[in-house]
Amino acid sequence: MILAGHAPPGAPINIDAVAHRFTVSRIPVREALKTLIGESLVDHEPRAGYTVAQLTRTELAELYVVREALETAALAAAVRSATPEDDIEVAAAHEALSRAIDEHDARGHHREGRRLHLALADPCRLRRLLGMFESAWDITEPLRPMSHVSREMTLALHADPQLMVDAFLARDADALLAASAEHYKRLQDVVATLPTKGLRD
Repeated sequence: MILAGHAPPGAPINIDAVAHRFTVSRIPVREALKTLIGESLVDHEPRAGYTVAQLTRTELAELYVVREALETAALAAAVRSATPEDDIEVAAAHEALSRAIDEHDARGHHREGRRLHLALADPCRLRRLLGMFESAWDITEPLRPMSHVSREMTLALHADPQLMVDAFLARDADALLAASAEHYKRLQDVVATLPTKGLRD
């Protein structure tokens, strides 16, 4: 629910309601919440209970710096070891993202954007690096930053993945990393202008 965006940052988490929904006792729910706290997806305050984690604007910007560093390392390795099967997945993910944007599908944009980034990074075959990359991405998921951008910015952001896909398919590492760096510059611009709702002071 959290990663799917159904529970926004700051939303309270009712243990009894979660237990009822999944037909389990409170004990596994509490254990799951402890795990989510460790993954920075849930906050807990004594007597106040559990809530979906909130980030400050500075923390969100920092996470994009972390994501960029991890993705850059993954892309540099991926472009050297990608196979024709990887090319097919990258092309399919990019087509799905383009379709979601054309249809003004915010949830689809969010979902397929992540799919494309992972498809580009996955051929690096570095499991620990990819795990860290996905974990950093997960922490930003509840805020869903792309749902707050204008149509103009959405289209500008989408121009970068097109360049990334073209470079990946051409096995042009320099062009791929340059397009990725430009994309993250735009993402930092988005972070700087996000509305304060969902962000912690």
